[in-house]
Amino acid sequence: MDLTLPTPTTDHAASAPARSARRPGQPSASGRGPAHGGRPGELPPVHHALVAVALPGLAVSAEHGQLTGHGLEGVYQSGRRLLSRCRLRVLDREPLTVQGRLASAGRARFVAVVRAAADPGPDPGIVVERSRDADGTERITLRNTTARPLRLPVELALGTDLAPLGAVVSGRPGPELPATVHGSGLRWTAPDGAQAHVTADPPPHDALASAGLLRWELDLAPGEDRGIHLSVHAGRPLRPAGRAGLPHLPGARAEADDPRAGKLLEAALDDLRGLLVRDPGHPSDLHLAAGVPWRTGRAPAEALWAARMLLPLGTRLAADTLRVVARTLDTAPGASGRVPGPLRDAGPHLPPACTGVEATLAFPAVLAEARLWGLPEQDVTALLPAAERCLAWLRTALDGDGLLPEPGPAGPVRRAETQAHAHRAAVLGAALLEGCGRPGADEWPDRARAMRRRFRDDFWLDDRSGGRPAAALTPDGRPLSHLGGAMAHLLDTGLVAGGRHAEGLLDRVRTEQVARLLGGPALDSGWGLRSLGAREPGHNPFGHRAGAVRVHETAVAVSGLAAAGYEKEASGLLRGLLDAAEAFAYRLPEMYAGEQRTEGDAPVPHPAACRPAAVAAAAAVHVLTALAGVRPDVPDRAVALHPVRSAPLGAIRLSGLSVAGEPFAVRVSKLGLGMVEEAAAGLQLGA
Repeated sequence: MDLTLPTPTTDHAASAPARSARRPGQPSASGRGPAHGGRPGELPPVHHALVAVALPGLAVSAEHGQLTGHGLEGVYQSGRRLLSRCRLRVLDREPLTVQGRLASAGRARFVAVVRAAADPGPDPGIVVERSRDADGTERITLRNTTARPLRLPVELALGTDLAPLGAVVSGRPGPELPATVHGSGLRWTAPDGAQAHVTADPPPHDALASAGLLRWELDLAPGEDRGIHLSVHAGRPLRPAGRAGLPHLPGARAEADDPRAGKLLEAALDDLRGLLVRDPGHPSDLHLAAGVPWRTGRAPAEALWAARMLLPLGTRLAADTLRVVARTLDTAPGASGRVPGPLRDAGPHLPPACTGVEATLAFPAVLAEARLWGLPEQDVTALLPAAERCLAWLRTALDGDGLLPEPGPAGPVRRAETQAHAHRAAVLGAALLEGCGRPGADEWPDRARAMRRRFRDDFWLDDRSGGRPAAALTPDGRPLSHLGGAMAHLLDTGLVAGGRHAEGLLDRVRTEQVARLLGGPALDSGWGLRSLGAREPGHNPFGHRAGAVRVHETAVAVSGLAAAGYEKEASGLLRGLLDAAEAFAYRLPEMYAGEQRTEGDAPVPHPAACRPAAVAAAAAVHVLTALAGVRPDVPDRAVALHPVRSAPLGAIRLSGLSVAGEPFAVRVSKLGLGMVEEAAAGLQLGA
């Protein structure tokens, strides 16, 4: 979770809502019972919640399945809670829930039992199954497992406050609204005119609006099932963007000796489809929301990172995302050519960073790499002017030493991570301009060389252990020496024409030292890469930039280490990440605690991490495809394979990928030998 801070500019505010909290058991502002506890500004815990997502729909449930109106529980559409309470009673009692789990990214399933009065012994005779969908539908199925017919009184107590998600999170949702009987269900209307409708099939035998009750009398023969279907919507049924059968995220598959690889990829794609949202002004363009429940609004940096990691699945999502981001250029006064974005907390040692700068630097890099994967020429041509504006901004923002400063409270700060992003933009921007025959291509290799020279002179700190890169330079030029997972970006220079890697910010000797540090115990928790080293001042295993494992950085480290030839370190981080994914039922959160792994333990969840999160789900695709080392150059009709020779997951086959807009499948043997099994006609396999 990247906590965002307000900026003094007119950049878009973060989608994370205002936050406050109460003590456990303390009534909410509406007087309807307890919500989350903690200090004002603290997010409520969601690590145990079952979050079904199919944006703009969202359903947050506890494991017992009843919606009680407490905390975040409820069914949401477009950021508003349409249903906060949905309590089921059968035979005048609440069913005993024996299982609650996610059946898919967009659906939660609950199994409960009820004992009838005449049931002999402790065995329950009635099974109740509930399937709650993020699109606002719920099906309740009751099954009579006894040998006699039963008449079951069934009652649903419904209610809502129609509160915005931000108000719910802050503990100020407002009072529950009165209901009116409407058709075969109930309707609520908020003072601002917003409405929620619940319809039931079959229609209830009785509806009591004053209490929000719907009642049925169901007759069940022995072994018979009867169902009740509920639908909640704000005027019309919801059509989530990711369920329209669009080709943005096709059904790729991973078949490996380690079966967890396939499960991880399947879960990641399911989550990513649930996070797809449409651009309001251009509904044909889809992009990924950063994560739920906190960050469902526009987040250009995360959307671009996710689109970049998903390029092996095709270029459609990258094209849409780039168009969405391009339309935001120049909306912040005085920032010509820069993507607007809020500030983001950067941990205990650095001032907040601007996500807009990160997105601006990512834009030309993502476009350049998408072109190599086969982005159609007409899309490249249409997006080139925006990429050139981003590069023009970078040109003016670089200081005289070839480094990129960012504003800070005491003066400009030069972050190592930002220099890596800027260098990548320069290298890939040069390749993009040259490949498209655009002016200005010649200047960027020179600028990239200047960046490398200044970085190697100013950022490297020598010591007896081999040295380390500084995390940043202070306004007075003093290097900050703390170790952090953001160091992984120094290895991530990106692909250039011919499938080769460009020269990075570090020379070979220093790259080897960074690889050793990334694989060492200070940063490698055993579950992934810590955002701040375990022995650094201010280390906090739950700090999202102060020691927690951020899945995105771990994935960047895995791919960067593998590409640079440091397979031992890459394999160690990959196995730790896969072990963590298994513990999280393959739905990776954006982060989890950076506690040191010990035998027999499990990764510790962060209570307020987004789950699912776009970059975490995309990271699963990124690390698995990194094992094959697919490096395309579609403009030259070539593709190269550089598989990880150590084959850390054994033999693996990846299918359903896309190169040049056509299906692509690759196999890597246990010996680390790669073979293309399916590819576009005329695509040549290079070294």
